[in-house]
Amino acid sequence: MDPILSRRSALSAIVLGTAASGLTQPASAQETAPTQSPAPATQPTGACTLLPQAVEGPFYFDPKLVRADIAEDRPGAPVQLELRIIESGPCTPIANVRVDIWHADASGAYSGYDGQGDRGDLSTEGDTFLRGTQIANADGRVTFTTVYPGWYPGRTPHIHVKVFLDQKTLVTGQIYFPDALSERIYTTRAPYNIRSHADTTNATDFLFREGEKEGGGIVLAIAEEQERIVASLVIAVDRTGAAARGGVGGFLRRMIGQ
Repeated sequence: MDPILSRRSALSAIVLGTAASGLTQPASAQETAPTQSPAPATQPTGACTLLPQAVEGPFYFDPKLVRADIAEDRPGAPVQLELRIIESGPCTPIANVRVDIWHADASGAYSGYDGQGDRGDLSTEGDTFLRGTQIANADGRVTFTTVYPGWYPGRTPHIHVKVFLDQKTLVTGQIYFPDALSERIYTTRAPYNIRSHADTTNATDFLFREGEKEGGGIVLAIAEEQERIVASLVIAVDRTGAAARGGVGGFLRRMIGQ
């Protein structure tokens, strides 16, 4: 099926931080990683454009799990997330950089924290679902197997991403899904449809709109296949880290379509 392209629109976060060290790779990591990634959703070529900084959010921690499949036991619409990290300017791939992602499950809960769920009475402390790390291959690519993120009050569905350029410089951002796709999944698919209607869209999300003032965050390119959704994105960064260390502008960039 031909990919359904979404216009890239909103970004969030670029902050400074210290890369976590001592990652361990479980014996099953090679088994869970796909041997050959399917062709990603088509993404239009274009110019790299600076995206603004934003906050990381309260739900990050590093479970030190290098794995492609982060779903664990979480139910939901299957998603294959394909990211490609390139250097701005020459647009050449950056190999061997660490990429972390994390996001909420279908009920809007993150792993590892108390006070989760619509009523705030769910504890997920000790859990690691929907979190993981991959190391970019020679072409700058990482692939994660996950489920479509749920919404929680005041936020549109999104996935958090960190790209560690070195031990002191990283890119932190949030990537989004097309509103129409979220609406369809939330109203027609279990377990999303057992909850009340989502209260926030990209157009009304405060972080999405803050990013939009400066050219905005990122809406993933989407290809809907029979058994899964393939969501893909090219992320261009300033490999020198100068923008991040200066604390200005940020160096997570988006590709603007022709």
